[in-house]
Amino acid sequence: MMVSALIERELTSAAFPLRGGVFIAVVGPSGAGKDTIIDYARERLDDDSGVEFVRRVITRPSDAGSEDHDTLADAAFDEAEKHGAFALSWPAHGLKYGLPASVDRTIADGRVAIANLSRGALAALRQRYANVAVVEITARHDILAERLSARGRESRGEVLARLARTAPVDRSADVITIDNSGARDEAGERFLEIVRKAIAHADLDGSV
Repeated sequence: MMVSALIERELTSAAFPLRGGVFIAVVGPSGAGKDTIIDYARERLDDDSGVEFVRRVITRPSDAGSEDHDTLADAAFDEAEKHGAFALSWPAHGLKYGLPASVDRTIADGRVAIANLSRGALAALRQRYANVAVVEITARHDILAERLSARGRESRGEVLARLARTAPVDRSADVITIDNSGARDEAGERFLEIVRKAIAHADLDGSV
């Protein structure tokens, strides 16, 4: 049996939402620089900082222009999901995304988990974890279009259509917005401050 499935089975008796740690969900339109800002924090935090930068599973091959992720074919993804390999999974843009079941252990152990999430997954995330911080990374429309065009995956028309479909963030809970139109360091430092506050909160919550 897969290790992640064992973790999932072990935690099935736990009451949801899971408490102790903090999940930082990074959302925002394509081209806003979500992975860039996450990487900024990763580079500046010690390995023992109590933070897990979650490696997602996606039904898309890795390439130089995308995040570092694990890849599964559609059928393999469905099989993994069936066997409890994911703490959370969702469809977006014709692909399937999953967060490994080990994230449950990270939160239950009072640590911080950080992942790039789709807006449509936020409701399920809030049901699963008690302490969720949503950070929206944004950028000016012209910058988003320029960054997406530079990836070379879509035509200019497809890029503009994608931006037009961008859905608003669910404002039912507090959402922290960071504008990443300018220097990477400026937005990165703001995000790093949020992460450090989450680490402190997780420490306090775990000590109760």
